[in-house]
Amino acid sequence: MPYDTIHMGRSSIDLYSDDIGAPFVNITRFAAFVGGSPTNISVGVRRLGLRSALLTAVGEDLVGDFVLHFLNRIGVETRFIPRKPGRRTSAVLLGIEPPDRFPLVFYRDNCADVAITIDDVLAAPIPEAKVFQFVGTNLAVDPLRSATLFAAEWAKRSGVTVVLDVDFRPDQWHDPRAFGVAIRTALPLVDIVIGTDDELNAAMLTARAEVSVQHSQMSGAHVVGDPEAAVEAALRAGAKAVVRKLGARGSRVYTREGEVIDVPPFPVEVVNVLGAGDAFAAGFIYGYIQGWGWYKSARLGNACGAILVTKPGCANFMPTLEEVEAFVAERGGW
Repeated sequence: MPYDTIHMGRSSIDLYSDDIGAPFVNITRFAAFVGGSPTNISVGVRRLGLRSALLTAVGEDLVGDFVLHFLNRIGVETRFIPRKPGRRTSAVLLGIEPPDRFPLVFYRDNCADVAITIDDVLAAPIPEAKVFQFVGTNLAVDPLRSATLFAAEWAKRSGVTVVLDVDFRPDQWHDPRAFGVAIRTALPLVDIVIGTDDELNAAMLTARAEVSVQHSQMSGAHVVGDPEAAVEAALRAGAKAVVRKLGARGSRVYTREGEVIDVPPFPVEVVNVLGAGDAFAAGFIYGYIQGWGWYKSARLGNACGAILVTKPGCANFMPTLEEVEAFVAERGGW
């Protein structure tokens, strides 16, 4: 049976602070979960009821066993995940200091998922999926970069909807303008772009642009720019829709035909914002595959993101469709 979605990119063990509110230097213990943006999204759509497969890579180590065990238990297809000899499964350490401090540290030296090759892509049934999804961080280094572009090209040529979650991680790039160059290289292969304002601005930075990047406590950045102009540029590059994640303000969908669709949020008390964007993407992709239309798909994304910000982790806490429906019903419906 074909898969509804195939997701490509990083996977990791995520060690979340158990000392919620404590500064990072005062953390005394961590809880172990599974993470990595495309991994989170693959789990999110699976929890909602889709058949999802993940194309990542892990090392021949116990951490790889940990990641694969979780994915197999959830029901995400793992047969296309190679184990890379001599490489380590990635790890991330994360602090939780609500409402606005969520420091994280990536451990990706010699990690397995950046060693995904074109041959690994060819082993996955990408042309048979309904959606192929990848993230911008994939484009930081070869062979993962070339393999990702090959996979997106193959999906596009096969009539599969290609979804890009922009996923700007400034500490994975030597220069934010290099990130923009890489994203713009991929955009002609992409049907739907999902990103925050900072991510969209970073994606459209040009080599001659004045750049101001301020690193945040989320290991993210604030990138000076005009998100509306960035959206227009992405649509001109070939995307049929761009989705702006606006956090507490909900989301906004822009289409190639000129529609601008504002989608209201579901207000909640924030515990942890890490992974909320991945939950949004999972909900949005689920709605898209179900043919719900832009508004209801983004509304489902908003609901999934809102649920996740009340939880202390990412993949392990992705909601089921029943949980989302109950959450929405309690708040006035769609």
